[in-house]
Amino acid sequence: MRVIAGTAGGIALRVPKTDLRPTMDMVRGAIFSSLGDSVGGAKVLDLFAGTGSLGIEALSRGASSAILVEADRKACAVIGENLSRTRLEADVRCMDVFRFLQTPGAVDCADLIFADPPYSKEAGARDFAADLLACPGLSEALSAGGTLVLEVVQRWKMPELERWECVRRKRYGSTETLFLRRIVV
Repeated sequence: MRVIAGTAGGIALRVPKTDLRPTMDMVRGAIFSSLGDSVGGAKVLDLFAGTGSLGIEALSRGASSAILVEADRKACAVIGENLSRTRLEADVRCMDVFRFLQTPGAVDCADLIFADPPYSKEAGARDFAADLLACPGLSEALSAGGTLVLEVVQRWKMPELERWECVRRKRYGSTETLFLRRIVV
């Protein structure tokens, strides 16, 4: 795994020895290709950050700031190492994503939010993606006109929610990437 483009392009990223599922280079490249110029100068929020690869890629491509949120302490340590390797700076929060989103003033309206929650592996298991979309703090964290990029398992059924509109859905192997906009009422 490596940073694909920008100031840190080509630098290898470490992956923690945990059960995290980092975003593959091919998928990350496709995401950033779709986002195009919207990354430059953007305020970024990377939820379930894992290795930090999405937030780091955004910073490498010119994002103005990034907050990376990850609950796993080993993964947070690796994010710190990856930021050092790339000579990029970000605010790393080692805490539960849902607790972070419920913290008043935690985010000052992100232009881009990346979320790669754990996939439900068994029937009846918690659907982190659905819970995330239902979380009021998520829509409050995204600026008007901003984009939420959500990674889910293929054929994931997006719940009917008044707050979100899916503007693009792409499949890469067993991963689907949804580009969502907040509906302002």
